[in-house]
Amino acid sequence: MNLKTCYSEQIEAGCDEAGRGCLAGPVVAAAVILPKGADYPELDDSKKLTEKKRMMLREIIMEDALAYGVGVVTASEIDEINILNASFLAMHRAIDQLKVRPELLLIDGNRFKAYGSLKHVCVVGGDAKYQAIAAASILAKTTRDMMMLEYDRRYPMYEWRKNKGYPTPAHKAAIAKYGTTELHRMTFNMIMQLRLDF
Repeated sequence: MNLKTCYSEQIEAGCDEAGRGCLAGPVVAAAVILPKGADYPELDDSKKLTEKKRMMLREIIMEDALAYGVGVVTASEIDEINILNASFLAMHRAIDQLKVRPELLLIDGNRFKAYGSLKHVCVVGGDAKYQAIAAASILAKTTRDMMMLEYDRRYPMYEWRKNKGYPTPAHKAAIAKYGTTELHRMTFNMIMQLRLDF
């Protein structure tokens, strides 16, 4: 799929997050500035790619990008500020790490909390439209997936190596059987209901 290489002539950072709909683990965002004029035809929404392809593209993005950053917001922080604000905060933390200052932020989705005075544009389905957002999508997802694999070694009963913290039947059954961990989001509606059912 051929995504657009740019939105404007400005220095653009594509931004996206991963893990927003999970029961456990952090929400992770990435911001990526790709070289102007460069074209990466294999880039696409991370959800449409195989794990092997995502990891291959991750290496290309990290090697070729003019700048990239990754922001992480923990489960406990999500509980304090809610998942929407946590998604914005993760993006802000990713932008904080950029070694090149962008002139425009391309945000996947329909809402964003302004980052200082930087201009931003929200693009619904942006990870399937613009290469910079797709690159951010891949970087965010692969980073979060690797974190969940590490957490799975500590708590194998939840099968995070398979579900990455999403609300699969096996994950929900494990919560009902074993309870929750410090990595679970206690304010998530599903968690609240499972706790009431114990």
